[in-house]
Amino acid sequence: MLEYKFDTQLLIDGHDLDEDAINDYITEHLKGDCLIAVGDEDLIKIHFHTNEPWQLLEYAASLGEIYDVVVENMERQEQGLKG
Repeated sequence: MLEYKFDTQLLIDGHDLDEDAINDYITEHLKGDCLIAVGDEDLIKIHFHTNEPWQLLEYAASLGEIYDVVVENMERQEQGLKG
């Protein structure tokens, strides 16, 4: 069984985005692993494994417009089912 069930990916379109600050916030406030937060001041791509993807989505939406949101259930994928 996986420790973190959902592979969550999204883009944040905003202004004055800081990938280091975003990375630090997610690391300090959200439970999960495999975090990638990369981009520039206008666009950040996030990849994160968590059991509570809605918390990541809520935080990201507070920073700008979110889109290309993908939340996949890795436990289902591990069983050969659609995630």
